[in-house]
Amino acid sequence: MKSSWFATALYLAFAPPVLADALFDFYQQLHANPELSHFETNTAALLATELRKAGFQVTAGVGKYIDGSQAHGVVAVLQNGTGPRLLIRADMDALPIAEETNLPYASKVTSTNAAGQQVGVMHACGHDLHTTTLLGTAREMAARRSEWQGTLVLVGQPSEETLDGAQAMLRDGLYQRFGKPDMALAMHVSAGLATGVIGVYAGATHAAVTSIDVTIRGVGGHGAAPHRGKDPVVMAAQFINQIQTIVSRNQDPLDPAVVTVGSIHGGTKRNIIPDEVKLELTTRAHSEKAMNIIVAGIQQAAEGIAVSNGLPAERKPIVKIIETETGPANINDKKLALKVKAAITAALGSDRVNDGFPIMGSEDFARYSLQGQQIPTVLFNVGVIPAGLLAQAKAGKVQVAGTHTSKFAPEAEPAIQAGVQAMTAAAIDLLQK
Repeated sequence: MKSSWFATALYLAFAPPVLADALFDFYQQLHANPELSHFETNTAALLATELRKAGFQVTAGVGKYIDGSQAHGVVAVLQNGTGPRLLIRADMDALPIAEETNLPYASKVTSTNAAGQQVGVMHACGHDLHTTTLLGTAREMAARRSEWQGTLVLVGQPSEETLDGAQAMLRDGLYQRFGKPDMALAMHVSAGLATGVIGVYAGATHAAVTSIDVTIRGVGGHGAAPHRGKDPVVMAAQFINQIQTIVSRNQDPLDPAVVTVGSIHGGTKRNIIPDEVKLELTTRAHSEKAMNIIVAGIQQAAEGIAVSNGLPAERKPIVKIIETETGPANINDKKLALKVKAAITAALGSDRVNDGFPIMGSEDFARYSLQGQQIPTVLFNVGVIPAGLLAQAKAGKVQVAGTHTSKFAPEAEPAIQAGVQAMTAAAIDLLQK
């Protein structure tokens, strides 16, 4: 029997384009109507409807958050004889960002966030493209059942941006209800790759993340008499400066790590010294050793601030790890990554596939591999920036808007086509007869 690589290449050479107008319409509909994490009701319903039309057995409303509330996960199963079980996951949620792309299908949606603030909502991380690629892959795999054998499990996952979506799916018995997969795949858009180029990295693609809240407590007072209080604003400034040395002076520079203070809130009026200042931190690392150094450094810095400012024990800073926004590094199984890369290369050509590169962003796809990486997983990247523009950016002539920014505008049509081709090629190779 001829290899699946040959069959896939032959199919792609003579088949009509993978991306039909209807699929791009689906993408535009998602992009124009984004939904925040935990609220992906319409996105999930639309995806479930289309997957049923493609011939999959679909279950909606999968996922249970730690507070007991129901998630909007979608699981679609297509059984095609005996063979391996492959899971393919796409995330569905958007970000609280007001879109400024001027695209004809740009989002004008606003919503209320957890803090009660009115915010713009935008697919600024490409999850709409991921979901569309999942649907395109579903249609391809259903149409090409003669080329593969086994069970395909497609997951439309909620709440990746809040890092609790994969946990919610697993907490609701994803593997017990739909079968534990032999392997799992996912994709992510990349603003560092030219449109349609696929990057498959063997190793840690995304960093582990630990989200930490720190409350610097002081003794409030009048701004004109600071000596009668203990100013938490000044202590917060000292703390922020101190923790910058964790990475620069305590961490091996060859083992990447990041400590960022993304939010700081304190005080109500210029002449009032507040009782406390609250900070929200995100920390990233590719190794467990590095993460342990970061967390210990933050705790030690907080203790040191209390001592150096003469705070009583009951007013020392509070350091709290936010478990629901904490996750492990995403590590591509090296053997599976090489196999996936070979299959995609055979389908798209060696000029459109490279070794990819790691980043310090996080990805809760890592959860699907389970503790100790019991299940081999691979997440590959799909480029979404026009090659000419990317070349200019690398030469320092222009700036390219990246993910999580208001001007992120991926070159969607060819990127979706490449994503569907790549994911389908990999899936058929992994489920070959």
